[in-house]
Amino acid sequence: MLVLKNRVTSSLLKSEKKSLLRFLSLYLLLVIFLLLLLSLFYYQSQEKMMIANQRMILSGYAEDQTKRLKELHHYFDDRRTYPRDHRFRSAIYDLEEVEIFSLLENKAIHFDEEMYQLGANIHFIKILDNYYLGAKFLIIEVKNNRGWFHETIKTIAIYSSLAFLILTLFSLLLAKLFLKPMRDSIILLDRFIKDTTHELNTPISTILANIEMMDKNIMAQTNLKKLERISIAAKTVSSLYDDLTYLTLEHERTNENEWLDLQKIILERIEYFEILSKSKKITIIHDLDPVSLLMDRKKFIRVFDNLLSNAIKYNKRGGSIRITLRKGQLIIEDDGIGIDKEKIPFIFDRYMRFDTSEGGFGIGLSIVKKIIDEYGIDIKVDSQINKGTRMVLQWQES
Repeated sequence: MLVLKNRVTSSLLKSEKKSLLRFLSLYLLLVIFLLLLLSLFYYQSQEKMMIANQRMILSGYAEDQTKRLKELHHYFDDRRTYPRDHRFRSAIYDLEEVEIFSLLENKAIHFDEEMYQLGANIHFIKILDNYYLGAKFLIIEVKNNRGWFHETIKTIAIYSSLAFLILTLFSLLLAKLFLKPMRDSIILLDRFIKDTTHELNTPISTILANIEMMDKNIMAQTNLKKLERISIAAKTVSSLYDDLTYLTLEHERTNENEWLDLQKIILERIEYFEILSKSKKITIIHDLDPVSLLMDRKKFIRVFDNLLSNAIKYNKRGGSIRITLRKGQLIIEDDGIGIDKEKIPFIFDRYMRFDTSEGGFGIGLSIVKKIIDEYGIDIKVDSQINKGTRMVLQWQES
């Protein structure tokens, strides 16, 4: 039971991960957007609060400096020193915005604003009612205290990280809750496959063995046709049984890699499927070079059988299949119903089927992809609706 559970869990990983990643990506993008938006609002509120506080302070400085200017204005004949304050720097400008006197570090004045930040400094502009020393504008300059900025960024980072962590954990719980029906369905289907596989073994073996033992020379023509149909059905079920067996036992079996004569194996498998292809009047054309590949024989047969049986199953009556074998390349193409381009990226997902009118569990191409990935073999699929499909396997020659 534990082995079955591990196998089912393994089989769920790919589809479940895809669904989980799609949900999490969308959810977390939304969370990040909302956190950035809230952070921006918080930053702007802190900035406005800082400016409001500074406005009060600088307004006080401006009042103090105005009094000094007034005093200097009245006693200008005796005093000629511009009033200074260690807390700020200041400047005075006339009505035409021409400098009269300035102690400012940054002399880029924005006369149309009361208060603004300018690099490392903050400017506050006070319009004087009386033209003390001929001045209309008093500018107060202080250093821009960035303490509020660092504190604000620190607060945003801490609370955003906590919120992101909590929302991520919540999203995982939510995703698992949403994915539970899919998980339960897949577990149920995997159990059904396992039970079906167990029940198919004996009847399939019996049918195939008895077909081989029959003496066809003494049979009437009508019985031969019936036997042929039985043989086709038995081989179809046998191929499905092999796929189901692979799914059930793949975790228990170790690879037995050997140098395979691909030309010989492919010819044998074409002969095996000959009766099935002839039932649909499909012509199999092959152009095979002598090619060797280091691989588990049973796994290569599973790959080739699935690709060839699909080419037969989804072909049109009277169509053709072309098989080409070259060094580092195997091509199987047909004149069948084709695959919608939008579905091509998903055809290797387990339980995905080309066409619901055909039988099967939709596991054949999933097995193909799993095996070829194990051996570093690439597969390219080119297909057009009602024109056919071309499968190209490519690998590096040793």
